[in-house]
Amino acid sequence: MAIESIAKTLGTGSGIDISSLVGDLVDATFANKNATLEAKGEKLTAQISAASALKSNMSQFSSALSQLTASGTLATQPTSGNSAIVTTTRLPGATLAGLSASVEVRQLAQGQVASTAAFSEGAATVIGTGTLTLTFGTATVSDGAMTDFTAGAAAPIDIAIDAQHNTLQGVADAINAANAGVTASIVTDSSGARLVVKSSTGASQAFELSGSGALASLDIGRNANGSTINTTAQNAALTLDGVEVTYPTNSISNLIPGVRLDLVAAAVGTKVSIGSTRPTTALSDAVTNFVDTFNELYKMVREAVDPIDGPLRGDPAAKDLLRQMKGLTITSLIPGATDEIPSRLADIGVATQRDGTLRVDSTRLAKVLNSYPDQIEAMFATNAGLTKALSTVAESAIGKTATLGTQNEVTGLSASVLNYTKAQDSIADDKADVLAATEKLRTRMTQQFAAMDSKVAAYKSTQTFLENQIKAWNSDN
Repeated sequence: MAIESIAKTLGTGSGIDISSLVGDLVDATFANKNATLEAKGEKLTAQISAASALKSNMSQFSSALSQLTASGTLATQPTSGNSAIVTTTRLPGATLAGLSASVEVRQLAQGQVASTAAFSEGAATVIGTGTLTLTFGTATVSDGAMTDFTAGAAAPIDIAIDAQHNTLQGVADAINAANAGVTASIVTDSSGARLVVKSSTGASQAFELSGSGALASLDIGRNANGSTINTTAQNAALTLDGVEVTYPTNSISNLIPGVRLDLVAAAVGTKVSIGSTRPTTALSDAVTNFVDTFNELYKMVREAVDPIDGPLRGDPAAKDLLRQMKGLTITSLIPGATDEIPSRLADIGVATQRDGTLRVDSTRLAKVLNSYPDQIEAMFATNAGLTKALSTVAESAIGKTATLGTQNEVTGLSASVLNYTKAQDSIADDKADVLAATEKLRTRMTQQFAAMDSKVAAYKSTQTFLENQIKAWNSDN
């Protein structure tokens, strides 16, 4: 407050705008320092932005290619001659070139579905408490009645029915909560509500349900009064190239290597051909899209390390990224490949232009796709080939991220961003120091000029007194 008061009265003695003068002198004193710090700060901001952008874009490029190859669309796919009977799905890592088989679906797998007698009072009917015992095995069913049952090796499962679950609906809820291998529901019609119990598919999933006391009214199985076996538990039955096989489910993954068969409908006497189709168009598009994305990122890296005005022109990680990108087209993507087999991007028609960007020779690519389809697929295999090569480049460029206590292990562009950020923090500290020094000098000069101005005012007062005195003397004469 004292300095502010002095500043408001400056210049009253000398007639000079000392406040403005002090401000100009202080600003001039620190002008070069402030300009230097501002320029350094702007440069560091540009470096952080450029390095972060390269990290992000390189990561996205690598991730996008990994997701594309993992989707399976760039690999040979299995085909079904009749998808209304059986559908096919390629399993991860499968090689399906030359796949040829014939499948006949004679029977679908199904679980046992059984229902109790109807209870006229509906789902709220009070049944009672006790224990339901569930036993799995194989069964013989005739006209909705279980005529024979052989228990499996698994021990029977007891399901407790307490007072909170003593209604028909409560029993269904208790069965579902037990996760015993069956599901229960209530079906209601004009005659009342029935407890319906269903098992997983497979002949071994037939079951008997027996209850203690009042729960005996829910018995399912041999000699169970009122219960009905609506659907018989059975395996899927089919032939592969004439060989009869059975499976407990309708989804079969170990019959044809690399292919999952999903049985949709039984069609005795109808043979469905299983084959494969090459992803020629998808692979061609993938090469073109890869080159387009590569070129965009390459130009960004090249501009960032431009020796004249690139923000990362002195950054070793950015320069190394450019070097690795330049070598990507001549990197072998198929381990152990001979010279006669295309194994590099350059071998399939991806050429490097004079400015370092890539172009696709469509004619060459089409020829190689036709002559070496397996090798092209291998280049775009999941976690291998081009995906692995690009991932290696990306991991090296991005580097390790800083973690507590291990900052000395930060590498690549992550280290660059960390170093630039530290330098920027240092600039902020320097600016704070300059600001403090500025205010200190401003205070000191203000005090000095205030003292000077006070003396000038005193001199002026004396001058005025003397001038008036001389005028008085002269007037006496």
